[in-house]
Amino acid sequence: MTDEIFRHDGYVFEFEANVVSVNGDEVILDSTAFYPGGGGQVCDTGAIRGIPVTGAFYNKNGDIVHRAPGNDLQPGERVWCSVDWDRRYGLMQGHTGEHLLFCSLKRQCPDLTITKIMISPESKYVIVNHDLTWEQIRDAQRFANQAIVDNLAVTKSIMDRDDPDLEKVRIKLDRIPEDEEISVVAIGDIDLSACSGVHVMETSELEMLIVDRKVSAGKDGIAIHFKVGQEAKDAAADLANIALEIVDGIGCKTEDSVRAVANMRHDLDLEGRLLRRAAKELAASIVPEDVCGTKVLCAVLPGTDRAVLTDAAESVKSDGGVALIVGVTDTLAVIMASGNPAVDCRKLLPEVLRQFNGRGGGKPDFAQGGVTDPALADEVLKAMRSAVEKSLSSSS
Repeated sequence: MTDEIFRHDGYVFEFEANVVSVNGDEVILDSTAFYPGGGGQVCDTGAIRGIPVTGAFYNKNGDIVHRAPGNDLQPGERVWCSVDWDRRYGLMQGHTGEHLLFCSLKRQCPDLTITKIMISPESKYVIVNHDLTWEQIRDAQRFANQAIVDNLAVTKSIMDRDDPDLEKVRIKLDRIPEDEEISVVAIGDIDLSACSGVHVMETSELEMLIVDRKVSAGKDGIAIHFKVGQEAKDAAADLANIALEIVDGIGCKTEDSVRAVANMRHDLDLEGRLLRRAAKELAASIVPEDVCGTKVLCAVLPGTDRAVLTDAAESVKSDGGVALIVGVTDTLAVIMASGNPAVDCRKLLPEVLRQFNGRGGGKPDFAQGGVTDPALADEVLKAMRSAVEKSLSSSS
């Protein structure tokens, strides 16, 4: 088994080791400081005797395998190894930051659970089982950053499965093999969590923690993205500047901005509903014209969504007619629906839209597409009508 230096000291990033085996790009050493990944934290990178190590992982025997493409290493060779320290330290900060953030969030929402963690140089987030308000996140950030100011010790210990104190630990015991020791990371007296990853020694090393966004993670829950260290400071400055620009654009006081945006969104939703209703009424009021014995509805409907356009088109199609509808917003949404086999929407619509640098597609009885220039609405409708009239006249 490989001696895992990182378990004893996460700050060791240069070391000597013996090469145990080499299998192509895969190298096993008798000891290593390369963290092979786990607990959501990605593996280390670095070099063995100057040869780049692009990754590390556990094999089925429990040894750590180092991926060193194109290496010329030999078994028995004594080698000098180095972990990319800047990258490793950022991951250590991120991993401790994740523990601190989650325990802070859980104080605001006791039923919160983790479904997934990602700690990489490019992205740091924790996926939790349900959403939180920004007020809860704000209070959690304040708690976390106070813990950073208080410079709490981050310590590791080993616990037995029958230890009564294990009930105080955040742990998924079913995921830990019976024969594997339970490593526990403590942040002062505010958090105890089972973890075998690498961490900083004191919370002050995080410098700062900030949540910079939250997004849906589908069935897994909500992804809370965060940053630590200098990245957190930079993100805080950027977000503050963006917020001030928004406040300036709205023309309100900073403390009133959330309410002002909520009011604007309410007004926008109301206007949208009224516009959709007006579009429906307008579509219903348009009388289809007779083209070669087929009723053809031609309409330009301003500022509406595809659902309204589709409903209007399907109504005409179901009666055996043809609907040609152009919805106008900042672009054109174009729909062609046909209840007459003589009009092949899948063929005609793309041909028409190509004349206006647009695209479209669909089925013989229903096709849709778009054109980027809203000023072309009338021309697009005229071209569609001409194409439909030609198809109907040639079949009669």
